Amino acid sequence: MELHGGGGTRTLRVTIDRAGGVDLDAITEVTRALSPVLDDDSTLPGSFLLEVSSPGVERTLRTPAHYLGARGCTVSIKVRTESGTERVHGVLVDSDDDRCTIETDGEREELRYADITQARTVFEWGPQPRPGSRRAGQAATASKRARASRGASA
Repeated sequence: MELHGGGGTRTLRVTIDRAGGVDLDAITEVTRALSPVLDDDSTLPGSFLLEVSSPGVERTLRTPAHYLGARGCTVSIKVRTESGTERVHGVLVDSDDDRCTIETDGEREELRYADITQARTVFEWGPQPRPGSRRAGQAATASKRARASRGASA
């Protein structure tokens, strides 16, 4: 949940997810269940717009469970370094309760969650790679990793 805005233009954004994805019926069901509870809750005074949605194709990664679910996916991570911040872009190949491992051009790098300031999955737009190209092989490997990861977490 996130509360954005101020005054009369506040939005309470609730993001839901489940194995197999979220459809419009699930969003409607959660909206109908949350709305009366929030109307009766005095801890959120004033008016706001309730927005219930799925994480979408590019998902924000915040918790170890988010990283676990994104194994095998391409990610973009902003991390604190001694010289400032740096953006790391690659495939999330491993994660645990304290850190994740990103592979970029065959090199692996471990990142501690405590050093990460922003992270999200990346949906790669554009035409599908031609069969037999290097990019097609990389995409197939990443796709297999993602399917295997989803199967392990389901």
